[in-house]
Amino acid sequence: MTTVDAARLQFALLAGTHFLFVLVTLGLGPVVAVFQTRWALARTPERREVFERATRFWGQLYLVNYALGIAAGIVMELQLGLNFPGLLDVAGGVFGAPLVIETMAAFFLESTFLGLWVFGWHVLPRALHTLAFWLVVVTGYVSAFTVMVANGFLRNPVGFAMDDGVARVTDVGALVTNPAAILSSLHVVGACLMAGGFLLVGVGAWHLRRAPSRLAGVVDAGLPGAVMSPENELWRRSMRTGVVTGTIGAFLAIGFGFGQFAYLQDVPSGDDPPVVGIAYAVMQGVAFLTFLVGCVLLLLFAGNALFRMWRPLRRGLYGTLVALLPVPFLTALLGWVAREVGRQPWAIAGVLRTEDAVTDAPAGQVVASLVVLVGVMLVLAVADWTVMTRLARRGAERLALGSPPGEALRDLDPPSGPPPGAPGATAGRAEGHDLELLTFGGTR
Repeated sequence: MTTVDAARLQFALLAGTHFLFVLVTLGLGPVVAVFQTRWALARTPERREVFERATRFWGQLYLVNYALGIAAGIVMELQLGLNFPGLLDVAGGVFGAPLVIETMAAFFLESTFLGLWVFGWHVLPRALHTLAFWLVVVTGYVSAFTVMVANGFLRNPVGFAMDDGVARVTDVGALVTNPAAILSSLHVVGACLMAGGFLLVGVGAWHLRRAPSRLAGVVDAGLPGAVMSPENELWRRSMRTGVVTGTIGAFLAIGFGFGQFAYLQDVPSGDDPPVVGIAYAVMQGVAFLTFLVGCVLLLLFAGNALFRMWRPLRRGLYGTLVALLPVPFLTALLGWVAREVGRQPWAIAGVLRTEDAVTDAPAGQVVASLVVLVGVMLVLAVADWTVMTRLARRGAERLALGSPPGEALRDLDPPSGPPPGAPGATAGRAEGHDLELLTFGGTR
């Protein structure tokens, strides 16, 4: 393996894994914001309860992915400095400028608003608290757009001039409005919404498929005269929101995917390498499939009586939706492969070849950094998926985010002795905390 091969492989593995974090963050962000907005505007106690629980549940998954995604982004940027010094020497002033803005947006604005949201529960007015998360979403998408501006410059370099072998920005407007940045950004937005939508659908379907056997005494809401439990109502609304979000995302991904097709052409020959054509064809085919599934589900959820009343059909469909959860993520990775492979052999199309951008360090040194950094990235990814899976499986029964003061402690230290409501029953005392002793049916 040559130095160039090792550097490219390392970039592919790190960027591809990091992109999975981005898909969840940008895909779940608008959904959580919509749920919280509906909670803030709800007029009945029942609707307020459902949307509050939906906000807290999906907000927990968002926070876990966000925190570990920040760490993954640091690893991603580290390898650029290690393995592609030629890129930074030639175009650091152009390529690096959007990345600096992205870092400032993510680490200062976005994280500040997120902190206000996390610690503002039961403190900030509901309208201000909701606004804080909308600002998290907006700054997150601005951050993603600046990254695509940098990537768009690599694909279609504009707004610069070479000065003694170093690229200098000459037209900021041209750099920001680069079609390779605009179209690809909207395409990525579609991919993220599609991934977030199918995450809602998959988790909701998993819980609803298990609901009849797991929740004793709950009558399935698909039967006449049935009453839906608050938790099942949460999953039903999550699925409906996911179907709409995923369908919109698939539509955007398909439309702007075709719109940026010209930028997938290989610069020297004008023809796509075979792997790019295959990846792009598969990507578009899967996107059409998810779009079709979304439309079918919209029809089913619109009130199909057979779907509501025939349990085997519902369980089969729910199981299929759970199995389809990885599809948008695989689709997005194929799209990224198509874009990056299509640019080769250029690091900056027509300006700097990849072999000239890569470090001149020995191949063994690059392979060593590959093993270490990819190992760190995989640990972060496995930790992210493990924690998110456990939170998703646990459901909305015990939510830490937004818990009223003392609620989390009561969950960790359940009451001992007689059940609540029985004569002489008392609340437990959490270790290290002097909690008030409550007596039911007696005196203190």
